[in-house]
Amino acid sequence: MTPPPASEQILMERALALAGLTLGEVSETLSIPCPASLTREKGWIGMLLETCLGANAGSKPEQDFAHLGIELKTIPVNREGKPLETTFVCVAPLTGIAGIRWENSHVRQKLSRVLWVPVEGERDIPVSQRCIGTPLLWSPSQEEEAQLRADWEELMDWVALGRVTEITARQGESLQLRPKAANGKALTDAFGPSGEPIRTLPRGFYLRNQFTHQILRRYFVDPK
Repeated sequence: MTPPPASEQILMERALALAGLTLGEVSETLSIPCPASLTREKGWIGMLLETCLGANAGSKPEQDFAHLGIELKTIPVNREGKPLETTFVCVAPLTGIAGIRWENSHVRQKLSRVLWVPVEGERDIPVSQRCIGTPLLWSPSQEEEAQLRADWEELMDWVALGRVTEITARQGESLQLRPKAANGKALTDAFGPSGEPIRTLPRGFYLRNQFTHQILRRYFVDPK
């Protein structure tokens, strides 16, 4: 096991050392089998890099490097550097939400400081041959945080009003709320419009592709 990095600088040094390597090279070094497909191994790349970089949060609802206040997010990109999918942030609370504000929300905590690691994600590239890109450390600008906060507050208002089942993936400019479950039988508690208890699919917060694309462009295409 790689020990947790003692500082942000050490974490970045480890991440930079991975840039240009393939997933197969990294997995072989760690003696972790590389799957031929990610269809049933969606979290494998994240797990691989967490192991390599020394993340110690596991499944706990905190940042991957909680002692540094940093979350790790791998992001599959195409040959033009555009994200290929939305980015999962965290599971959304559907009950016990009284007193939750943007300032103390899991979404804000997770996105306060993020280590983004782009990875080739084109399906015609074998998983073992996909290259790891240059990492970047990001914190939202005032404008980005205002945008995230507005989306979060609107979506959580719908949850509080018992309208969670009416929320669609079209809502939110940067942040969306979508079902997150391995199958339709994995239900969780929520409330309906009259305050009655209901069972529904768990929901997760996701960053839209265009939001993460803006982050990558700012750092790699239009640096100031």
